[in-house]
Amino acid sequence: MILAQSCCYQLEGTNSVGTSNADFPSGDPGMYQLDITLRRGQNLAARDRGGTSDPYVKFKIGGKEVFRSKTIHKNLNPVWEEKAWILIDSLREPLYIKVFDYDFGFQDDFIGSAFLDLTSLELNRQTDVTLSLKDPRYPHHDLGSILLSVLLAPREQREVFQTQSLRLSDLHRKSQLWRGIVSVTLIEGRELKAMDANGRSDPYVKFRLGHQKYKSKIVPKTLNPQWREQFDFHLYEERGGIIYITVWDKDVGKKDDFIGRCQIDLSTLSKEQTHKLEVPLEDGEGRLVLLVTLTASAAVTISDLSISSLEDQKEREEILKRYSPMTMFHNMKDVGFLQVKVIRAEALMAADVTGKSDPFCVVELNNDRLLTHTIYKNLNPEWNKIFTFNIKDIHSVLEVTVYDEDRDRTADFLGKVAIPLLSIQNGEQKAYVLKNKQLTGPTKGVIYLEIDVIFNAVKASIRTLMPKEQKYIEEENRLSKQLLLRNFARMKRCIMVLINAAYYISSCFDWDSPPRSLAAFLLFLFVVWNFELYMIPLALLLLLAWNYFLIVSGKDNRQHDTVVEDMLEDEEEEDDRDDKDSEKKGFMNRLYAIQEVCVSVQNILGEVASFGERIKNTFNWTVPFLSWLAIVALSVFTIILYFIPLRYIVLVWGINKFTKRLRSPYAIDNNELLDFLSRVPSDVQMVQYHELKQDPSHSPSKRKKNNPV
Repeated sequence: MILAQSCCYQLEGTNSVGTSNADFPSGDPGMYQLDITLRRGQNLAARDRGGTSDPYVKFKIGGKEVFRSKTIHKNLNPVWEEKAWILIDSLREPLYIKVFDYDFGFQDDFIGSAFLDLTSLELNRQTDVTLSLKDPRYPHHDLGSILLSVLLAPREQREVFQTQSLRLSDLHRKSQLWRGIVSVTLIEGRELKAMDANGRSDPYVKFRLGHQKYKSKIVPKTLNPQWREQFDFHLYEERGGIIYITVWDKDVGKKDDFIGRCQIDLSTLSKEQTHKLEVPLEDGEGRLVLLVTLTASAAVTISDLSISSLEDQKEREEILKRYSPMTMFHNMKDVGFLQVKVIRAEALMAADVTGKSDPFCVVELNNDRLLTHTIYKNLNPEWNKIFTFNIKDIHSVLEVTVYDEDRDRTADFLGKVAIPLLSIQNGEQKAYVLKNKQLTGPTKGVIYLEIDVIFNAVKASIRTLMPKEQKYIEEENRLSKQLLLRNFARMKRCIMVLINAAYYISSCFDWDSPPRSLAAFLLFLFVVWNFELYMIPLALLLLLAWNYFLIVSGKDNRQHDTVVEDMLEDEEEEDDRDDKDSEKKGFMNRLYAIQEVCVSVQNILGEVASFGERIKNTFNWTVPFLSWLAIVALSVFTIILYFIPLRYIVLVWGINKFTKRLRSPYAIDNNELLDFLSRVPSDVQMVQYHELKQDPSHSPSKRKKNNPV
């Protein structure tokens, strides 16, 4: 059943007068593009014992699956608001919609299906569609309905006003420029429902605004959890939007329990003002306390190569003034400005059977994500686009990924580069060798970029001691034998450093080397007799200075970590095998409880190993900016400890800790030392960020900055 209603919105460049699809041929490949928004389901059939379902939706055309939605748990009236862009060969093939109930460890239950006759759609006109679900086995049962918004247009007309005509995965959706930022601070929960046998819960919260998602940390064994976490969402609509919030109880070995839900209508909140909200939970008990702030859009733009902010002298002076030392205490979140010129790529991988590709670029900085247009049937595309971003954290990593657009499935990966902002050389056009998904080795092709970074060093230093921004799109952790072995090896290397230090000290006690033992004995007597607390940061300062001297004098003995790199490559091979053999390993994927424990062990090992590697890399001057910052901090600590008695320092520290909650009741808890170390790359990240040298066999013509491209 199709209900043709007035358009909910008008896409730019769309003819407001509908056109009959009889005016266009229907047999040419890729002749049409179908834009579908999966809105929601109504009164779906219950398939679980609790009287609910965990529904998700599949779209099929010509027997091929072209879209699968996310799963909405325990809901008979789910809201998806997911978009798909599908190329249609022939309008005679109907769109087949199937709805399933997800069952972990078992075959998913069929809820119902429906057909959408594409020949009945009016071209260039958005239509709201309500489809009643049916099951051929039970033709008279009411199984609910699915609500869609569809827009069908000829392919050649769509390309005029829509630069991107592809269906991306949830990881990389269609690019839009956002109109503002929504900052949400999750403070606490009050009087939540007890879901465990001990009368407590292990609550966590999920947030969703459009396709943006966040998940809070888990607070164990409490009905009044304190989270104090902050998230930022992009606001795409002028009138705002709705943030959907669900609260869950974490259960190991089985499905998490649903505690309650609520939502925030952003259109009711005034901008440039912080709102304290105490929101009651529906379908449950308790309430959440949040702070919500709507701010104006950040300076994020897309333009052609001929329009550059930094090449306009007036605009460049304004940007330099905005991040000058005189503005160091103004708008602390605005650390700097990034301009990325995506010029061209050469010798890309051929992803299509024709020996060509349809490449486009995704440029990412933390949660900011923008796309170029697609260059069709070309292995040497020229995009000539400029992207600008606001920098919130100078330790962020710019990621540029090249994909191949596919008509009937998600985009194919062609290559990727990851560039730490602090390693960028301004105004230099460079050819970056594209890497594989794991960023451990080269793949085919190079991409030419020109990047400029302008930032305020004082703001960047202060921001280093604050919590790191979380990414709302991250791959879920999964059990990997190679990853587990790699984390064991990294952990073992950290422990071996401590063991070797202990052996060294023991050898001094045993007088294995009399000169060394005598020197150690005299040093021990001198330090113990004259020990003062300021000597601890002073010793760390001397270690940093010694390593800096080794680097400057050319005596640095740091070696490229080939062990970690080899293990990462093995892990990538295992991932490839997992992708090919995923159907054969269905039984292992169902061992949820065992896998969850193993993943937790795997992650803990990785975190501990990364912690040790970050400490080492701080003293190794891996990131000079951070090492200089450490020198400044240690110098200040040394001077303070030298001149001020310890009791006064402890007194000030204690008064600050005891009164912090009274002075700032909604302040987010953080540890400055851990926040600092989170910016230092681990050995694995060092391998991923390492810039590969270009293969001599592929030597594209080098062009200077002023040459035409």
